[in-house]
Amino acid sequence: MRILVLTFYFEPDLCPGSFRNTALVRALSEKLTADDEVEVITTAPNRYHSFSASAPQNESAGNVRIHRIALPTHKSGIVDQSRAFVSYARGVLKVTQNQSYDLIYASSSRLMTAFLGAIVARRQRTPLYLDIRDIFTETISDIYSRSPVRFLLPLFRYVEKFTIKSADQVNLVSPFFAEHFRRIDPTRSYHFFTNGIDTIDDRCADILPHQSKHKEILYTGNIGEGQGLHRIIPGIAKRLPPSWRIRIIGDGGRRSVLEKAVSDLDNVILEAPAPRCQLVEYYQMASVLLVHLNDYPAFKNVLPSKLFEYAASGRPIIAGVQGNVATFIENNIDNAAIFPPCDVNGFFDALKLLHFENTPRPLFCERYQRVRITNEMVTDMLTLV
Repeated sequence: MRILVLTFYFEPDLCPGSFRNTALVRALSEKLTADDEVEVITTAPNRYHSFSASAPQNESAGNVRIHRIALPTHKSGIVDQSRAFVSYARGVLKVTQNQSYDLIYASSSRLMTAFLGAIVARRQRTPLYLDIRDIFTETISDIYSRSPVRFLLPLFRYVEKFTIKSADQVNLVSPFFAEHFRRIDPTRSYHFFTNGIDTIDDRCADILPHQSKHKEILYTGNIGEGQGLHRIIPGIAKRLPPSWRIRIIGDGGRRSVLEKAVSDLDNVILEAPAPRCQLVEYYQMASVLLVHLNDYPAFKNVLPSKLFEYAASGRPIIAGVQGNVATFIENNIDNAAIFPPCDVNGFFDALKLLHFENTPRPLFCERYQRVRITNEMVTDMLTLV
């Protein structure tokens, strides 16, 4: 049996897509025999312009073969991203030419990798399993509502419909995506394997935080338009008492805007992306962990992958979110406070509701173990073959 895995991000890249699909390939490899083959076509590490990691172009380990396609230098703008994807698509079509597979899996946050999977699957008449991690058309509609990109929205909606209808099975990483995709194909039965938590035993332990002379608000992850940090962090920082500070670890398309907005503030620390093993130490030093999504309607249904990792740390969580995401946090995560996105007053009101102490969340951690979720997802995939 040969299974093709298409994912734009894979280890050692630092991002949710990399973590999710690296775990999936590992689980898939363990379920197959030595005579089977998992072929991964991904990119050379490229998630953050400020973070570089080396990885071989071609790599084999057991029944897994990895092809990493080199991309042109790019940042997070839509033009750069488009150029990068074209390079990836050319590489995928070249590698898969004259090949045959028993199953194709494509994981996509920006739709186009899923679309590429649909093209390869149709060309080879192979079953296709899609893992959808975002609603691309809603994001484009909100974020680029005043940009010329909005004129491409009808095209993207056609691509989205073509992609979903080409799949034999579709997984949605958030159950709150279902309403959108049922409008595209109401006859389909969608599956829901969410993001999950790694190294559950270590991260759900009741570890006391390191002592520090400052109380610290910590944010880790992408710094883009979707997170809207440039709209909330300056206002928070200006109102914090002297004993508090904000630490932000990450990179993205809006980092330069955020840097400029906080350039005259000495209580905001901006750091480059860090490996996950280092982030665990930062979590334990933090007084509270910040989640924030911009106030676009598209983000009412997005479950940030970082939320699961934060919850496993046991630290208090403050989340600037709305809609179904806010309801999910309120119903599932203890010692977490919600405030309206981009609302500085709401942030300080929510901060008063937190208990600044470690809060183990064993039931949440057990429910969202990545190993269990991934194994169930792999079993679901293999039903197609």
